Amino acid sequence: MYGSVVSEAASLGNLLVVEDDLATGAEIVKTLQWHGYNTTHLTCGTDAIAHAVSGKYHAMTLDRMLPDADGVMIVRSLRESGCTIPVLILSSLSDVDDRVRGLRAGGDDYLTKPYHADELLVRVQALIRRSAVNTGSTGTSLKVGDLELDLLQRVASRSGRTIALVPAEFKLLSYMMEHKGRALTREMIFEAVWGYRFDPGTNTIDVHIARLRKKLELPGETRLLHTVRNEGYVIDQ
Repeated sequence: MYGSVVSEAASLGNLLVVEDDLATGAEIVKTLQWHGYNTTHLTCGTDAIAHAVSGKYHAMTLDRMLPDADGVMIVRSLRESGCTIPVLILSSLSDVDDRVRGLRAGGDDYLTKPYHADELLVRVQALIRRSAVNTGSTGTSLKVGDLELDLLQRVASRSGRTIALVPAEFKLLSYMMEHKGRALTREMIFEAVWGYRFDPGTNTIDVHIARLRKKLELPGETRLLHTVRNEGYVIDQ
């Protein structure tokens, strides 16, 4: 197995590069290190999971097809274990179905090969910025009023009770809590949570909002999820 390549001089963040093609991996590492990031290059899916769950990295790029593992399965395994590291999937598969599959598994972004180095850099930087927002002041949770979302355990809590969330509910709630107090359109929500363009004919968002309300707002509790007429939804006290 090809060993890791680490840059110790940079200080903008620690990035995990998982790519079995040595030349491609070297180019990714070069681009990220040039712009000030520490990078660790791995070619093995098993090692990638072990490194990703360590909590040392701010984001990772993940090759869709590795010799020992499927990139989508790696992402799904990370999310099921509670690991929230932002993941940019890199793939030569460009069809919509595969992009949707990768995003639904828990990937944060998907970039098809070949790609320009500048676009790769910008997407990684965007993941890191979003991750900084997600973690909030505690680094592991988001809060709106008496509602708290644990980003590691992927569960919510309110009034002393724990609220279990399915993956789609977690992504929806975390996205809304990141933007608390801001009216979010259905288009914005659909793209951020489900990863593709909004279909006006679907009621997916409304159904998930209704389910979240039942879980988050018991009788007598203050409403947190509000409908904004002709716009979408907002979460606020």
